[in-house]
Amino acid sequence: MARKKHKSRAAPAPRADVDEVRGRIDAVDEKIHGLINERARLAQLVGISKAQDGHTVDFYRPEREAQVLRAARARNAGPLRDAEVLRLFREIMSACLAQQEPLKVAFLGPEGTFTQTAVLNHFGHSVRALPLASIDEVFHEVEAASADFGVVPIENSTEGTVNHTLDRFLTSPLKICGEVELRVRHHLMGTMSTLANIVRVCSHPQSLAQCRQWLEEHLPGIEQVPVSSNAEGARRARDEQGSAAIAGETAAEVYGLKVLAAEIEDRADNTTRFLVLGRKLFAPSGEDRTTLLVSVGHTDAPGALYRLLEPLARHRVSLTRIESRPSRRRKWDYVFFMDLEGHADEPHVARALAALKKRASLFRVLGSYPRAVQ
Repeated sequence: MARKKHKSRAAPAPRADVDEVRGRIDAVDEKIHGLINERARLAQLVGISKAQDGHTVDFYRPEREAQVLRAARARNAGPLRDAEVLRLFREIMSACLAQQEPLKVAFLGPEGTFTQTAVLNHFGHSVRALPLASIDEVFHEVEAASADFGVVPIENSTEGTVNHTLDRFLTSPLKICGEVELRVRHHLMGTMSTLANIVRVCSHPQSLAQCRQWLEEHLPGIEQVPVSSNAEGARRARDEQGSAAIAGETAAEVYGLKVLAAEIEDRADNTTRFLVLGRKLFAPSGEDRTTLLVSVGHTDAPGALYRLLEPLARHRVSLTRIESRPSRRRKWDYVFFMDLEGHADEPHVARALAALKKRASLFRVLGSYPRAVQ
């Protein structure tokens, strides 16, 4: 009778070896701690050299942070993933910047929304995040300097543009000084233990739309309740028997809910882009994007749009996005929002913009800012 073959297993490391490795880890931790403190002291010197009575917002440089993150990603040889390395460096920079006072960042709330996640992903956790009820309020708080920066959604890869954000730029003096691209992961959450106990699913209409196929397959016939935000859906899931919500991981943490099914979005590449609002423009980072607000006198004139686009092609500037919106000056009159590759201070971009400005009846650089680092 043949003997059964047993799979060989690696012998556990001797206790002495484990203790020795742990001792080396402790030594590395001590060095890391010392280096972080040294970085914090150097960050203090940068602030002191600029102004004795300045505020944290005066020392914040998004172009510098983008360069640091790109360098960290470029030299990463593992075993940590790029995303983890970027997250660690964001938090270190966030903590170093907040030594005197944290940045105040307004966002489209309430707590637990994807916009809050975008704030934390971009600025780190050492900020004071201010949830507000509307995009208008975010603009107002930054305009009034009650907040240092604001974060608002601008477009989703499946649901399209957030027009209200675009329209606010028609009257606001604010600048775009950064962008965040957030991979949207929708989770089904609630207080119940199984899907069988769900009576209704509450979520923002866009989230319901982005999970339509999953809901039809796994929860057919269940009532779908549109609400003002995913956070409101999570609140109802916490407070109402039989209610579940679709929201992000942050909402589950804020409202104390169980994740019943993870990543239920129909498209794996579902991504939302957010804009960081500020009160001034910043220097080039080396990998930038520029957003323009432009118009010609009569958009229905033959070749009107061509006249705006031709200087970009002539100076080899890539146009990555264009949207038209009513100008609100007179009926059937439109303005164009354009995203370009490059910074407005780069010579070839500057030449293109100078030529475009001569042809436009309205011309504003809304921002030149670092492309999202991921």
